[in-house]
Amino acid sequence: MDINQMAPQLIGQSLWNGWLMFWATLWPLVLGFCLSGLVQACASRNAMERVMGSHKPGAILRASGLGMVSSSCSYAASAMSKNLFARGADFITAQVFMMASTNLVLELGLVLIVLLGWQFAAAEFIGGPLMIILLAWWGTLLFPVRLTRPVQERLRESALANGADAGSSKPERLGSRLRSPATWANAASYALADLTMLRKELLIGFVVAGMLSALVPDTLWRIVFMQNQGIWTSIQNALIAPLIAIISFVCSVGNVAMAAALWTGGVSFGGMIAFIFADLITLPLLLICRKYYGPRLALRICSVFGC
Repeated sequence: MDINQMAPQLIGQSLWNGWLMFWATLWPLVLGFCLSGLVQACASRNAMERVMGSHKPGAILRASGLGMVSSSCSYAASAMSKNLFARGADFITAQVFMMASTNLVLELGLVLIVLLGWQFAAAEFIGGPLMIILLAWWGTLLFPVRLTRPVQERLRESALANGADAGSSKPERLGSRLRSPATWANAASYALADLTMLRKELLIGFVVAGMLSALVPDTLWRIVFMQNQGIWTSIQNALIAPLIAIISFVCSVGNVAMAAALWTGGVSFGGMIAFIFADLITLPLLLICRKYYGPRLALRICSVFGC
């Protein structure tokens, strides 16, 4: 068949495959973002700062828990982590929050189950805490105060210069907040804001995933990702998959759709987990980290999350 005749058919098939993936993941996305919006509306930012001022085990656990019920968008998580750090949160704890909010959130687990299976969700929720433990363990050496303190002061001064609101310090019980119509209005606004911020990444993720599933033959994936070589296959796949994630520009939820396309192409289980965990070292996020924290800290963040 002539390429001019095949092109419309392949494009249509790519878009259809991407739509099917989006439809399958729509309900967990809506559920997750609604819960995330409610938490953001009820949680006091000043309280979050007070409980995340160090990287002791209690602060790490609190940051992990708050991250799990926060936004799943890598870009939103990066911005929130920076804001927490600027307001006094410990740098390591702020990075733990970002890691938890992109790798341990509810909607990510639901999307993984829908598109890839419960085994991938289990690996995500086992590997995520292990990564957090390693980050908290080695963080003191990788992110010493002599490097993070000047950056924190610069971010705080920038926030004050821009008139950023540090959040209300007025105490209010959770029950009172839940009974307030304003809380639910704010929750809806937060949820819509997260979805709006995520729309480009989701679109790219599902379109690219649809194109990969329709245009790239399984034989090519088997060439790129070495097959049937035992442990060497897992090692090679785990090295190659993050490189694809880096150039995909897709955030934590969006790249699950692309991961599903790679999985059907024959990529190993370990390679897929490495691809999914590499959502924090995409090129746009690395540039954002460089802008926030400077090149030295950005390079260290890349080395930590890339490993």
